[in-house]
Amino acid sequence: MLLRCLLLLLSASGWLTATAQKDSYTDSLKAYQRKYVAEHEVVQKRDKKYFRFFPINRDYNIRCRFEKINDSTGFTMKTSANTLKHYYKYGKLRFRIAGTDHQLFVYQSKDLMQTTQYKDYLFVPFTDLTTGDESYGSGRYIEFYIQDIQGDGTLQLDFNKAYNPYCAYASGFKCPIPPRENALTVAIKAGEKNFAKPH
Repeated sequence: MLLRCLLLLLSASGWLTATAQKDSYTDSLKAYQRKYVAEHEVVQKRDKKYFRFFPINRDYNIRCRFEKINDSTGFTMKTSANTLKHYYKYGKLRFRIAGTDHQLFVYQSKDLMQTTQYKDYLFVPFTDLTTGDESYGSGRYIEFYIQDIQGDGTLQLDFNKAYNPYCAYASGFKCPIPPRENALTVAIKAGEKNFAKPH
């Protein structure tokens, strides 16, 4: 009887811990989204009600294997204004979603590398099967910094933080268009959805 009680207590304790961790994660993402909306540089206060997000889903917070790429030449990425921006391929992320292998390339901006604030900034523009339907038609972005890559060659990539380029809200911006090599063949139902107000 005593052993059974102990086992029940341990089970309940484990459940409570898992629930607390889940709630903590959800709360942190909700706070992130609130801050993202409140501090957005393009969308004015009267239009902030038009932001929309997929439900927060921990399954899209994915541990990736990072592979460094030594690219000293770089390439030009097209923008929404038909201009070109110079980027280097910094690395490749390999991961699994719903039992299927996927990959995304990580880019580093030649211009931002020259600045103190953004010299370690990394950029992952992508499209997926929600693009042009539930999410913005030109794709979405995820960003992080070199120091976010762990010593064991892994990176925690949270698609719940995927966001729209400025072009989703207004015209006149030069938003990088995700290269074809970063087109995912899976629906990423996480992060920012289509902005609900057309422009």
